[in-house]
Amino acid sequence: MNLVFLGPPGAGKGTIASEAKTYFDIPHISTGDLFRSHIKGGTELGKQVQAILASGDLVPDSVTIAMVQERFKEADAQKGFILDGFPRTIAQADALSAMKSLDKVINFVLDREQIVARLSGRRMCKSTGRTYHVLYNPPKVEGIDDETGEALIQRDDDKPEAILNRLSVYEAQTEPLIAYYRERNMLLDIDASPSPDVVLADLIKALAK
Repeated sequence: MNLVFLGPPGAGKGTIASEAKTYFDIPHISTGDLFRSHIKGGTELGKQVQAILASGDLVPDSVTIAMVQERFKEADAQKGFILDGFPRTIAQADALSAMKSLDKVINFVLDREQIVARLSGRRMCKSTGRTYHVLYNPPKVEGIDDETGEALIQRDDDKPEAILNRLSVYEAQTEPLIAYYRERNMLLDIDASPSPDVVLADLIKALAK
């Protein structure tokens, strides 16, 4: 099963992917994780990415495509994959279609109001990176980390104005991709508003059809 996950920040792609990879027994390939592992491993691609990110530029398509291509060569990706964060552009989508044929592109749909509610409710423990949510996963004591007792923080990019800015960037980037895959009859819209287990069940059912 070769899948691509599309969806706005806060749609729960990562949560669903971590469950779906177990169900389908295929790896979850996140470009964020690929960048981090190449940088950590000190590979040639990692050094390129580190220099690009340090200068504040966006990683060019050619570098991202090369990383994904490398990842596809690993044994666990031979029977399928879930791609998350790639492709982001039409050029990347064209490159992907030259590398692999896809079974489906899953578009997780969530309205702006729900996205803001989900993301603006996130709180984080600065020293450990553990995350909570004021509605869905609150700490035992409001505003305090369960384990360290530290005060929780709200990251700047989880504040409503920053979220709306990220959404505008996402929509501008991704709308052409959604049209690209819809035209090719490969897009499957999934409602991302229910709980993750319901979304996963809906996804499995839709893919089985």
